[in-house]
Amino acid sequence: MKPLQELVRPNIWRLKPYSSARDEYSGVDASVFLDANENPYNHPNNRYPDPLQRDLKGHLSRIKKVPAENIFLGNGSDEAIDLVFRAFCEPRIDNVVAIDPTYGMYQVCADVNDVEYRKVLLDENFQFTADRMLAAADEHTKLMFLCSPNNPSGNNLCRDEMVRLLERFSGIVVVDEAYIDFSDARSFLPDLADYPNIVVLQTFSKAWGCAAIRLGMAFASEEIIAIFNKIKYPYNVNLLTQKQALEMVLRHYEVERWVKILKEERVWLEEAVKELPCTVQVFPSDANFFLVRVTDAVAIYRYLVEQGIIVRNRHTVARCGNCLRITVGTRLENEQLLKALRNYQA
Repeated sequence: MKPLQELVRPNIWRLKPYSSARDEYSGVDASVFLDANENPYNHPNNRYPDPLQRDLKGHLSRIKKVPAENIFLGNGSDEAIDLVFRAFCEPRIDNVVAIDPTYGMYQVCADVNDVEYRKVLLDENFQFTADRMLAAADEHTKLMFLCSPNNPSGNNLCRDEMVRLLERFSGIVVVDEAYIDFSDARSFLPDLADYPNIVVLQTFSKAWGCAAIRLGMAFASEEIIAIFNKIKYPYNVNLLTQKQALEMVLRHYEVERWVKILKEERVWLEEAVKELPCTVQVFPSDANFFLVRVTDAVAIYRYLVEQGIIVRNRHTVARCGNCLRITVGTRLENEQLLKALRNYQA
């Protein structure tokens, strides 16, 4: 890895961050707060939230077994994705390399930040090689994006190839683990100290059942996290989100139960879908969804909408011709889907 100063945009490296009232005072002993121009009424929502989410990070640190200094919390994982572009990529000069197909927000953030986005097509089994990713890079490549389990394919990427890329690429490798809780693969969180160029993304939206509160997690070296904190908005995670997330962290054993149920339900649903006349292929999944190739994705998608059942049509995505992405629901929801598909007539 290159020295961090060579990877960070020069203006960001020199940037003096905004200092909020709650940055300058973060103690808990004061009883009169007259520093932030807040309304003294409507407690507790009248007060600005902790800008660094210290209490929540402390609890997450124990669960994730990662020091709090290596954790960044943002408005969904999308905030962390955008921050890596803003921190490392000089618009119209630098570029990023990503697997294809994968999560669409990587390219959206690249386009918003006016950064060239280079796609490396996955093979027929939705796998990649480090050599092909590196071949797509040049001296202006600052970031590489890997999503494992990948969206929309659902499979784990080959860990040996991921490690090879981390060891050989001189820039930042973003590993999106949004669906890691549903996988038997090992997270890269225990390996943060071994790879100073890794940024691991996780989220409260999937296994934690908290998509509505918009809370994403990024894990990286203390130096990279400091850069993120330097350029984020001052109060990027609101008080209500912090409270709900803390409540869920204290109930993490319930989340583990949900994950167990959904993994079992995924296997059951995959086997049932394989037997449908309209199914051509069900792709192996390590997530809470799976990809299925059908006889006519557009027609079946429209038919399901008419039945009040919404899946994701991925027909236009690379390697996903005539594919639908199906999220695993409750047993009742899954049975409704199967009933509709059994009644489908081309």
